[in-house]
Amino acid sequence: MTAYFDSNATTRLAPEALEAMLPFLGESYGNPSAFCRFGRALLDPMENARIELAHLLGADPSEIIFTSGGTESSNMAIKGAVRLMPARSRIVASAVEHPAVLEPLAFLEREGIEVSFAPVDGEGMLDLAALESLLDEDVALVTVMMANNETGVIFPMEQVAGMAHRVGALFHTDAVQAVGKIPVEVQQIGADMLSVSAHKLHGPKGMGAIYIKGGIDLPPLIHGGHHECGLRAGTYNVPGIVGLGKAVELAAREIDRQGRNLSSMRRRIEEMILESCPGSSILGSGSPRLPNTICAVFEGVESEAVLTMLDMAGICASSGSACSTGQSGPSHVFKAMGLSDATANSAVRISFDRYTTEGDEKLLAAHLPRTIEKLRAISPYS
Repeated sequence: MTAYFDSNATTRLAPEALEAMLPFLGESYGNPSAFCRFGRALLDPMENARIELAHLLGADPSEIIFTSGGTESSNMAIKGAVRLMPARSRIVASAVEHPAVLEPLAFLEREGIEVSFAPVDGEGMLDLAALESLLDEDVALVTVMMANNETGVIFPMEQVAGMAHRVGALFHTDAVQAVGKIPVEVQQIGADMLSVSAHKLHGPKGMGAIYIKGGIDLPPLIHGGHHECGLRAGTYNVPGIVGLGKAVELAAREIDRQGRNLSSMRRRIEEMILESCPGSSILGSGSPRLPNTICAVFEGVESEAVLTMLDMAGICASSGSACSTGQSGPSHVFKAMGLSDATANSAVRISFDRYTTEGDEKLLAAHLPRTIEKLRAISPYS
């Protein structure tokens, strides 16, 4: 028996999404940019997917641009904002952004753009006063994630967007972990640009989108053909687009019920951890969080050992972002929260989704306390 608790890294492709994609991997293989009817027949399925995502986000379909995923979307927003506003030479971000945001920021720093990072507190919540102190009329873009991928902490988007707009800056949010899990309304948030990734909400890998508010003439990141109104060149990934559309449709239909179910599972698992694993704590528990994310600290043991033993028992979890696997030292998120190296190295992320079962939960409850007990018994720090 196996149990998957690494849904923030990726999710299972919804069977309905796979079924919707299959015709476009077989007999409906035309190029939608071609003039012939074999290509034109693919336009409606693609536009239906665009409409579904626009509906979920409270956007107009014309504001949705298909990309290869959240990384491309964030690169398009960040690099595009600087080119769109050349008189401004600064970007402000949170200290706990995903590498998909941090790396393009580092690239722009090497190009002469000044990047400032707003801190978070010990709960992982954004310091709004510190953020506001970093803003002035030289800021082209404020980019702050909607929900952190490691702690699940949800940031106050409306307030952040308001601060950005008061100094005339654009506001982008990496909403990859949030879309499909919690309600996301771009107009309510005040987002100018927003990144989406299909594989985080039971869609296919290699597929995503960016919301760009109407009237923002963002320059393209990729040059070539005139696809996506000239904003994103490249032959359309029709199966991926259709799969994203179906995944979004399912998410929109289930988001309230799924949110309640996942919140209940999170509560039960956290209670199990705190009651059966002495010396444990939950990071970010004092802040609003995604309903599917737990970041637990097991003092005196190393997360790598915990994950190895859980894996041997058929349980998959993680110690942080899958995009940072292999990095040396503790997560930058935990460092930003002020955790010691020892505490940061004992953190385990447990994330789940609509396909996580009661049996999965029971398997975790059976093995996690036993794992922590065994490791504590042999730990030189216990």
